[in-house]
Amino acid sequence: MLSTLSLPLLDTLITALPTPGQWLLMSAALVVAYVIFGIAGFGTALVASPVLAYAMPVAQIVPMLALLDFGAASGNVVRNARAADIGELRRLVPAIVAGSLAGAVLLLRLQPEVLLRALAWFICGYAVFSLIGPRAKSRLSQAWAVPFGALGGMFGAMFGSGGFIFAIYLTSRLERVEAMRVTQATLIGFSTLARATLFLFAGVYANVSMLVTAASLIPAMIAGMWLGKHITLRLSRQQFVKAVNLVVLAAGIALLLRSR
Repeated sequence: MLSTLSLPLLDTLITALPTPGQWLLMSAALVVAYVIFGIAGFGTALVASPVLAYAMPVAQIVPMLALLDFGAASGNVVRNARAADIGELRRLVPAIVAGSLAGAVLLLRLQPEVLLRALAWFICGYAVFSLIGPRAKSRLSQAWAVPFGALGGMFGAMFGSGGFIFAIYLTSRLERVEAMRVTQATLIGFSTLARATLFLFAGVYANVSMLVTAASLIPAMIAGMWLGKHITLRLSRQQFVKAVNLVVLAAGIALLLRSR
């Protein structure tokens, strides 16, 4: 009786799986995306979305990546929780919550394309200055946690991508690479959990095909995170900050193209 009942469920799961060609394409994109995530702590949506769009409905990409990002960030935090900077988290998280609420309101009342374009130019300018400009002699004041946290939360709510804002702040505040990486992962885990919760209540995760696809791509996420972590362990602070700024610049260019 049990085996008879399980056959329709098994057939449903098999039908929901992507084709081998689609799975290989998505897996390759996610390995690259999570290598970058493992190094910089953000960037999966910007890197993987254009490729994933060839293999799955666009509306499913952000919810699926929210699940995978939460799993990746949580894994980082659980393994290295002591490395996170608690003081920075206490300053940033309330600002992120406030910014997320503001972003939801702005999304309903303003033209997001205008804000997206302005943010993209700011990100590109900051990244270029950080890569080729003079080295700062002092750290950012902790008071900057409020605007950076609020801005990251706001654009995370509006566009599903605010991690680079947190990275700009943390690389200007923290000295240890591991502290930057784990603190960033904690912030991403918090923001993706909030986003996934909204998707859950909205009924988005009732889509069996998307959940099965996400589960089938977990090995690609793990492989990318493993590679990214081992690359990070070999980097000095200067090399790590440069890598993050290159990803930030790529994110800004991607946002500029998206806002056209």
